[in-house]
Amino acid sequence: MVLRNCYRVPAWFYRLYRLSRLSDPHTDEEKYGFLQNVVKEVNRTGRVTVKCSGREHIPEKDGFIMFPNHQGFFDSLALLETCPRPFGVVIKKEALNWILVKQVIALIKGLGIDRKDIRASMEVIKQVTEEVKGGRNFLIFPEGTRSQAGNQLMEFKGGTFKSAVNAKCPIVPVALIDCHKPFDFPSIRKETVQVHYLEPLYPDQYLGLKTREIADIVHDRIQQAINENVG
Repeated sequence: MVLRNCYRVPAWFYRLYRLSRLSDPHTDEEKYGFLQNVVKEVNRTGRVTVKCSGREHIPEKDGFIMFPNHQGFFDSLALLETCPRPFGVVIKKEALNWILVKQVIALIKGLGIDRKDIRASMEVIKQVTEEVKGGRNFLIFPEGTRSQAGNQLMEFKGGTFKSAVNAKCPIVPVALIDCHKPFDFPSIRKETVQVHYLEPLYPDQYLGLKTREIADIVHDRIQQAINENVG
């Protein structure tokens, strides 16, 4: 994936840098469209096929949060290729210093979170809440870190659902299958990963529940989808 695209990286990097500037006049949709085209080309040349189902479950109106399981570095590439709507992502603060990741996060207006700083984490939750209320979409990994067990989920953290509850927005569970393989396996063979957008939970379905209960519902729906499609 890296070798087949290294000659394109300088041009892509320059374009990402310009689009990520606050003064850039392009719309969020135009910026996202450019990024999506780059990701599709990276995945294609990397010999990774992304199969997708359930796009019809993505709410028609913006202002929702997607909650996928977390398998590895390829997760975001799979979601960027398949999600038709622009979204921001909440990632660990350390990743904001990584080359290219920094520019991509700036372009999609993502946020970094310091998991060791409770006060700073609460500020991020508050910011996501306000932006979702204003019509932006977000992606949050409820496991907090990537699973080391492939298609088996870890426990979902109830606190990651606070922004959704506070914003009273649709919660979209997303099941990722085999997304750990492209980068975790020492091989250049072709790989196929799966992205399944599941039926969303709307506020009237979860208001009154504790975030821990919501986390368990989303966890079980994703694990069930994985079990039904794995292999």
